[in-house]
Amino acid sequence: MSATRRRAAARPSPRPRTAGPFDPRAIALTITVAAAALLFVFPFYWLVVAMTHSTTEIFSSKPPLLPGDHLGENVSHLFGEAGFGRAVLNSVLAAGIYTLVGGVVCTLAGYAFATYRFRGAGLAFTLVMVMLAVPFNLTVVPLFKIMVKADLLNTLAGLVLPNLALPFGIFLMRQTLQGFPRELVESGRLDGVGEFGILRRIVLPAMRPSLAALAIYLFLASWNDFLWPLVLLRTSDAYTIPVSLASLHGLIDTDYGQLLSGTAISALPAAGLFLFLQRHFIAGMLAGAVKQ
Repeated sequence: MSATRRRAAARPSPRPRTAGPFDPRAIALTITVAAAALLFVFPFYWLVVAMTHSTTEIFSSKPPLLPGDHLGENVSHLFGEAGFGRAVLNSVLAAGIYTLVGGVVCTLAGYAFATYRFRGAGLAFTLVMVMLAVPFNLTVVPLFKIMVKADLLNTLAGLVLPNLALPFGIFLMRQTLQGFPRELVESGRLDGVGEFGILRRIVLPAMRPSLAALAIYLFLASWNDFLWPLVLLRTSDAYTIPVSLASLHGLIDTDYGQLLSGTAISALPAAGLFLFLQRHFIAGMLAGAVKQ
């Protein structure tokens, strides 16, 4: 090796440039992200602020940007005169039962589509996918007639039963379970473990992210549902939160302090559930989106 090559080999390689604290690109990116975060957070902030004001203050020429002193009055009237507490209880029961039972149904259906090979499986799954494209509005009238025949009007069962086999939930679990190693399932069968035992002991522990994603989706679908409870429920003591909030709109006068207080309270469980399970939710959605 020549002296020139030896000197070139011994020369230290240049260090990669790192962005300094005043790098223009980093500053521009930080400002853009901060502005986007402020744009998305401000409506929720104003909702919390508005629930502490009266209707007159909310619609004043200068909308309030700081908390007021009407929070206790708005909340007491909401849970007293409007009976909002009963609506919260109804929504919690309906969303909780729907999440648990619907999660079991979607998981079992997805496991069957992903694991078993039977005649008509492709056609059955195609029908599930077709139902994803059918608006729920088209099925309201037939479902209502079925509920009338079954004497399930104004009942909790009528709220929960129609959408237990949610097409998106079945699709999500089927896509996720298709990536599960079939060798583990076959080894469990060879060891004499039943199908429910395989599902409970082998498959489900590895599917926690997808189960969390499914639980969040089912809970929000029931918690925010307005059309079906509006059609099904007949008395105010059976109302869920969306229907109860809609009933606060008067023909002449509306107390927006109460209305916005109820809206803010209704958003807390959904936001808390998502924040608690957001890591699993994102992982589960990505697992279901990957083509196997």
